[in-house]
Amino acid sequence: MPRSTPSFARRVGLAFSVLFQPELAARLEQLRNPEASAPAATAATTGVAVAQADASAAAPVLRESSPEAALQLLGLLQREARFVDFVQENVAAYSDADVGAAARVVHEGCRKVLREHFSVEPVRPEAEGSRVTLAEGFDAASIRLTGNVVGQPPFTGSLGHRGWRVTDSRLPKLAQGHDASVIAQAEVEL
Repeated sequence: MPRSTPSFARRVGLAFSVLFQPELAARLEQLRNPEASAPAATAATTGVAVAQADASAAAPVLRESSPEAALQLLGLLQREARFVDFVQENVAAYSDADVGAAARVVHEGCRKVLREHFSVEPVRPEAEGSRVTLAEGFDAASIRLTGNVVGQPPFTGSLGHRGWRVTDSRLPKLAQGHDASVIAQAEVEL
């Protein structure tokens, strides 16, 4: 199967990965010049393997996310809500009424994008302000504790925000060669 050429944004991400991950840079150097790095690699293999085993046992596995989906969402928000235009504008010079009127347009467009492309539900079913008890083993990725957090679960507190979870995502497919970094084309009137 032929390999596709990574996009510019992906290549920039890879370059930063090489800059900030010495092990990755060493592997890349070994791939580019196997003869020059073979003796050094052989001598260091034992120490590196032990260090990597210790580090992998303690550190969580990080995965790189692709920027295309985020850029696509930003493009949808710009198209439907003029979101980027609104956020890039310095609103300090406008009256509250003008900002409020613009915010209504942005809000409605953002709601449209959210409804069309995502299914969203609350993380917690209770009403905000309700008393809740979190048992031992609660999902810390879905629930953030705030305030005076001491001791061990169970924790009892007031629900400050129900949270949101995406249950379905329906972003449009991107055509091969589409530059997702262009979230809004420049307009030239003739």
